[in-house]
Amino acid sequence: MAANYDEVEDLILAYNDAGVIDIDEALLLHDIQEGKNPQFPYWTYEKFELGLMQEDESKAEFRMLKNDVLALHTALRFPEQFKCYNGVVVDSVEALCVCLRRLAFPCRYGDLVPRFARPVPQLSMITNMVISDIYERYGHLLLSLDQPWLSRANLKSFADAVHAKGAALTNCWGFVDGTVRPICRPGRNQRTVYNGHKRVHALKFQSVVAPNGLIANLYGPVEGRRHDAAMLAMSGLMGELEQHSFAPDGEALCIYGDPAYPHRIHLQCPSQQRQGLTQEQQAFNQSMSQVRVSVEWVFKEIVTYFKFIDFKKELKIGLSPVGKTYAVCALLQNALTCLYGSNTAKYFDIEPPTLEFYFNGQ
Repeated sequence: MAANYDEVEDLILAYNDAGVIDIDEALLLHDIQEGKNPQFPYWTYEKFELGLMQEDESKAEFRMLKNDVLALHTALRFPEQFKCYNGVVVDSVEALCVCLRRLAFPCRYGDLVPRFARPVPQLSMITNMVISDIYERYGHLLLSLDQPWLSRANLKSFADAVHAKGAALTNCWGFVDGTVRPICRPGRNQRTVYNGHKRVHALKFQSVVAPNGLIANLYGPVEGRRHDAAMLAMSGLMGELEQHSFAPDGEALCIYGDPAYPHRIHLQCPSQQRQGLTQEQQAFNQSMSQVRVSVEWVFKEIVTYFKFIDFKKELKIGLSPVGKTYAVCALLQNALTCLYGSNTAKYFDIEPPTLEFYFNGQ
């Protein structure tokens, strides 16, 4: 077993007292042992046990109750243990909790030491390992519309719910929009990721939101300077809609976007013309604008419950997987919606699927 920080310090002092090393060598070894990063006495804390936490603590730190953390762990089909590349073995429930705690709020890994009784390097490796595992095994849920919960019958019920809220369209089952996520200013290629509209360095994502509050499709990241119409062409979303956006009787269904998007059979946007709009066109735009705002609610919920991705100083492209982290936060937000509902689901009065059905189609 490797010696901890205090044990190594005691050995250095003992060797100096015994005359094995002189004072200059002792100081040099001390500097090497201390390193540039602060040393946290992780060995003085108790081993993490989810069952020993209070429900309020679990909800505040992991964004969900203890039983729901276990339910998410089951739905994600994690192995019993994870093994880091340096050989460290960690229980998969603890690994999930480390990841949830890291993403819940913009904190330093040192702030997690008292809770998990692990050194900072291990906490970093565990977090990145869980993010990569979730993305690799479930990232397809955000890329393809060919999902059990997006069946033709469900898409038709979504369209009916949207129309029942006053939307002029009777066949609109979802809403598409782009979101700008600010990042730390990179050392290179700053102009490429600079978004002139928001005046920030950023990455952009394109999302399709269903009336039950779930993100049905997520494309990105792309450079912050990209236009929404360019993202649409790059994403291949139109091809997905042409294959899967239909009612059980074969009726073509559509999603709705802002004026940046083109008019298509499966993609509608507000009426526009230079000479002014008719009363019917104005009424159409207003009715659709009232229901389309729900897509903004979902964007807000992601950064509300997983505030780490809203702290741009920690989002450094080239040093951390910023795009992958946002995609995993979107999946975790979908999990929260399955567990607790959302403002969008309540507004349209549609129940989201269960965790198991969303992640595994069962």
